[in-house]
Amino acid sequence: MPAIKPNSIRELKERISIYDVVSQSVSLKRAGSSFKGLSPFNDEKTPSFFISPDKNLFKCFSSGKAGDIITFVMETERLTFTEAVENLSKRFNIELEYEEGGRPHEDRSLRQELFDLHEFAAEHYHQFFLAQNEEGDFIRDYWVNDRSFPLDVAENFKIGFAPPGGGNLDSALRQKKFSLAALQQSGLLYARGTESNPTFRPRFRGRLMIPIRDHQSRVIAFTARQLSITPVDDPSREAKYINSPETPIFIKGNILFNLDRARLRVTPDNPFLLVEGQLDAIRCHQVGLTTAIAPQGTGITAHQLSLIRRYEPQIECLLDGDDAGQKAALRMLPIALKANVEVRFLILPPKQDPDLLLKEQGAPALDKLRKTSLKAIEFAAKSILPNPSKATPQEKAHACEQLFAIIEQTESDVAKSGLLDEASKLLNINHRAIEADFQRYLKTKNKYSRPTQQTEKKKSLFPGRFLSAEEDLLQLCLHFEEFGNPLAQTLHHEWIDKSTLPGQLLDRFLAEFEHENWPGIDDVEQLLETPEERSYISSLIFDKPDWEEPTKRANEGIRSIFSQFYAPKIEEIELEIATKQETFDDEPIFLLQKKIELKQLQSKPPQLKSLI
Repeated sequence: MPAIKPNSIRELKERISIYDVVSQSVSLKRAGSSFKGLSPFNDEKTPSFFISPDKNLFKCFSSGKAGDIITFVMETERLTFTEAVENLSKRFNIELEYEEGGRPHEDRSLRQELFDLHEFAAEHYHQFFLAQNEEGDFIRDYWVNDRSFPLDVAENFKIGFAPPGGGNLDSALRQKKFSLAALQQSGLLYARGTESNPTFRPRFRGRLMIPIRDHQSRVIAFTARQLSITPVDDPSREAKYINSPETPIFIKGNILFNLDRARLRVTPDNPFLLVEGQLDAIRCHQVGLTTAIAPQGTGITAHQLSLIRRYEPQIECLLDGDDAGQKAALRMLPIALKANVEVRFLILPPKQDPDLLLKEQGAPALDKLRKTSLKAIEFAAKSILPNPSKATPQEKAHACEQLFAIIEQTESDVAKSGLLDEASKLLNINHRAIEADFQRYLKTKNKYSRPTQQTEKKKSLFPGRFLSAEEDLLQLCLHFEEFGNPLAQTLHHEWIDKSTLPGQLLDRFLAEFEHENWPGIDDVEQLLETPEERSYISSLIFDKPDWEEPTKRANEGIRSIFSQFYAPKIEEIELEIATKQETFDDEPIFLLQKKIELKQLQSKPPQLKSLI
């Protein structure tokens, strides 16, 4: 693939604000001159993720990750450098320039090509939905009369139709010059024949097509709804709904349908509304419940809950009134508590589903359900033991164990105590008794759990960060550039410990100062070679030190590096003296004199004069 020109990358970073990039996936609040939010890299309760619009950088204190807009897209979307740059250029409509050897369209990355392919497929299916022919009339009649949706909702969500014959999707994609790899990995086609020369046929035939979008509103997959004209030879003919298979851009457990729209509308007073299916979410949106989201035909996952919490830590869960819906909610509860997401359950009457309720009564129907909504542990207790007043002590004890397995997932001791208090009241059990049983439950569980290794070294809170003299001097080079040349003239390269990342970078930076090639802090990236180096230096740039006496800091750093350089030499001589002290020659005396000379030299490191 032809390389993107450096000046084109530089222009991209100058024109795009880090706030505009990050705010699409992280809910940000102002914190002085910066903005903060929950980390997109870790599950956390207290925001430790910050962006600096002035520096156009981000820093995550919980994971140690830091960088610019390109790094952020690489980390959050698992893209290569080139893919991230192409992604940003398309998202913000900035044209890229490539080196000689090819045009960008012909050499686009596979992931970007898959995004383009799905966008094309969505429009392809939508045109069949709009077609003025017998099949078009059939699908619009199904949408309007069978499903009771207006046509403007179909236009809004780009609802499509896969004709029984498949709609020649494979031919259309080939005409658009999508690569063989993209066709094979799109999940929209079945491949036959050889790998190098396959033939394709469409996966979806005779079905209503609902595009699935990621949080950036890019089409990444489809849900296909069975129709009366779904062909009998369809391998999934009996399945009411089928999803695209997982692909490089679609992982079911990581995606929530309609999140791209809902995340823009949520507030503490208007939280997410979790429903079971895509058409339920579309119905909610149609009647004005614009925060509705849905999982992809599977139970809610920890990743999805973590994604939700980035925007708002509250969910209203609209449940079907059947047993399956309640069991699915119970499975979700421990995951929600662990993710520190607060859930309230809106429970429908038996044999009623959200689509039917909202179709008949509209959004006001939800207000009635909210009056009888249940908090997490209240819902769990009533599901596990519906009639506690008639339960035996053994039945209550068994119910408690099931509740304990849910309650233990929250990390907060205060939250655990509050949940136990709720459970004791709901089950009519003495609070002290339930607290004692809970502690016994934890001890029994821990007794049989896998022991942790006490000897394991504690990991650094900031991976890649080294609290060292080399780091202090790197900070001086970056934020007090006037110290660069004096440091380069004072510190010999052989003194620097190049076995560490800060040492390697300090050696490299000082060489640039020494040869008068220092590019400045804004263009320092050209000196960096690996993602680890970029993340580390971005972190140092983000955290400008508040030093009142930088000269003193510089001399302390020089003294430390100088001392560290001579320390192993002195130890080596001491060891040699110890092994030869029983001999009767003059060598131990010579070594002792050499040790004294080195100690004196070690105690007199060079120093810089004040530059400020």
